Amino acid sequence: MVIDILLQIGVVLLVVVSFLFINNVPQRVLNNLRLRLRSKSGIQSKRHFVLGAQLLAQARSAASKTSAASLAKQALDEADKAIALDPKDAAAHILKALALDVQGFKTSALDAIDVALSPLCRKSLSDPERGDALFKRAEIKMSLNRPARVDSVIEDLTLAVKLSPENAMAFCTLGECYEEKKMTEEAKKAYQDALTLQPRFAEAKEALDRLGSS
Repeated sequence: MVIDILLQIGVVLLVVVSFLFINNVPQRVLNNLRLRLRSKSGIQSKRHFVLGAQLLAQARSAASKTSAASLAKQALDEADKAIALDPKDAAAHILKALALDVQGFKTSALDAIDVALSPLCRKSLSDPERGDALFKRAEIKMSLNRPARVDSVIEDLTLAVKLSPENAMAFCTLGECYEEKKMTEEAKKAYQDALTLQPRFAEAKEALDRLGSS
């Protein structure tokens, strides 16, 4: 009698478990759990990002190089914490790149922003944000003073002004690159685009005067 009852219970359990697996219920439960954990990690990541961004802003306005370096180092630490919690968030990688740039670590900054613009992370950026990131990458490449990078910089800037068409600095920097490659007409157009966005953009106006723009 007892054995029969146990067998019936076993059959019922087998049917229930089979039904759950057939309908992928355990996978859905697991996925929901992962989403909850990811959401919690995402919130914590954003907290580190915000703190890091505040520290970076303080570093940029610091009165002394020592204070700036210390604050930038703290910003870098917060960026690393944010990345550890949410490695696919491009904003945290960009923050890391900016903090490294302030400290003078140009090559490492370039590596960090390359990650932000990689297929793993760039989906988290809007088009204007991606354009601004490309502009920053171009600036870092230029600061490394490697002539061979000019074509790569132009490629970044060309896409940057398409994605972020209100970035006058990106147009002006693009003009500088074209001018360096003796592409005068392209340079004039880029400077004019910058001046259209910012009519008082002295650097763009001086460049157009220098190139003999009408």
